[in-house]
Amino acid sequence: MEHSAGERLALIGESFARLTGQQLCSGDLWTAPVAVVAHGTQGVPRFFYANRAGLSLFRMSAAQFIDLPSHESAEPDLREERARIFTRLEAQNVVQGYSGVRIAADGTRFTIKDAVIWNLLDEHGQRHGQAAAIGQWEAVAG
Repeated sequence: MEHSAGERLALIGESFARLTGQQLCSGDLWTAPVAVVAHGTQGVPRFFYANRAGLSLFRMSAAQFIDLPSHESAEPDLREERARIFTRLEAQNVVQGYSGVRIAADGTRFTIKDAVIWNLLDEHGQRHGQAAAIGQWEAVAG
């Protein structure tokens, strides 16, 4: 069953709370100080959400970010490492303390630190994608 945009947005926070026992943010997800991004379960997963901090981090508008294949957020030579984290996610449903290098639309490389990645699981345990909350990042020199 396909979920509406509002249902998928709610699922980001609800699944985080179910898996971690914590609230993702205390207020509106759009204005949260952490960057939050989410993608679906298509054959090539595509982003369906980024909050204001996420769009700023990736230096994209919502129109540019939504429907972007999520693997394109990592440079080609770093995609194998990204795939390994998703293998861990399959087994654990949530991975905390993730760090890795990503690339913004303008080519700027940045390191995300201590991120939480989780499966978007509904109340029946069905997976509808994955999401990440990135609280810390810094530009990569060079």
